[in-house]
Amino acid sequence: MITICGRPNVGKSTLTNTLVGEKIAIVSPKPQTTRTRILAVTSRGETQFVFADTPGFHRARTKLGDYMDDVVRQSVADVDAVVLMAEPVPQVGDIEKKLIARIKENGVPAVLAVNKADTVQDKRNILPVIAAYSAEYDFAAIVPISAQTGDGVEELLEELDRFAQPGPALFPDDVISDQPEKQICAEIVREKLLLCLDQEIPHGTAVVVTKFAERDDGSGIIDLDVTIYCEKQSHKGIIIGKKGAMLKHIGELARHDIEDFMGTKVFLQTWVKVKENWRDRDGLLRNFGFTNE
Repeated sequence: MITICGRPNVGKSTLTNTLVGEKIAIVSPKPQTTRTRILAVTSRGETQFVFADTPGFHRARTKLGDYMDDVVRQSVADVDAVVLMAEPVPQVGDIEKKLIARIKENGVPAVLAVNKADTVQDKRNILPVIAAYSAEYDFAAIVPISAQTGDGVEELLEELDRFAQPGPALFPDDVISDQPEKQICAEIVREKLLLCLDQEIPHGTAVVVTKFAERDDGSGIIDLDVTIYCEKQSHKGIIIGKKGAMLKHIGELARHDIEDFMGTKVFLQTWVKVKENWRDRDGLLRNFGFTNE
C-alpha cells in the first residue's frame, strides 16, 4: 500500500494512470482535479502494488476543500510507503514541508519522485533539487521521473518494491482500481467540464450517475444518465451553452472516452441542475459521496 501525495497539478493522477496502463484517474491543467482517494492496482513479478492517488494538498476554502485535505492526511497513515511528488524546483515549498512533517509524524518510509524531469534539458540541474529535499528529510530514495512519458517509473517501482510485505494479494489479478465503473464514468464527465469551462465554474460542479444499465437486447449498449450539479443559475446557462452547444460538446468528449474505457457503445444523456453553495453544505457533500465515514 503506497500513497502518492503532493501539491496540486504536480502529476499524481498522471502517474497513477501510467502505473496502471489505463485511465482511471482524470487529469486536467486545473488544480484540485482529484477530489477523493482513488486506489490503483498494478503488479510486477510477485509484488502487487496498491497506489492511493490523493487530492493535491492545498489551503482549503470550502468544506469540500477540508474533506480533500483530510483525505490526504489520512492517506499518509497506515501504508507501507509514501511517494512524495515534487516539481524540479531547487527549493522545498510550504506544501511539501507540511507533507514531509506528516510523513515524519507517521514514521512511514518515503520516496521522493521528482516529476517533469523531461522538461529539464540539462539533467545536472536536477542535482540542486535533490540536495534541497535531502536537507529537509532523509528519503529512502530520490527518483527523477516523467509521469507523462513513463521515464523513471520502473526505477520508482524497483525502489518501492523494497517495502512490500509478505502476504496474500489485496485485490484479484484482474482488478485495476477500487472505483466502480459508473464512478469512473462520472469522473470522465467532470474531466470534460474542467477541460471546456473557465474560471471557477468547473470547480463548482459535481457529477452524479443516475442510470447505468446495459440493454437487455444483446447489443451491449450501456444507457448512462448523468446529472451535473452547479452552484449558480448563471453557471447552468454557461454549462449548457447557446442552444445547448456546450453541453453537447462536453457530452461528446465524455462519451468517446467512456466508450474507450468500457469497450462498448454508450448512450449518454446529461442534465444540469443548480444546488447553491453545495461545496459548503454537509448534506449535499454526503449525497455526492464526499464523506470520511
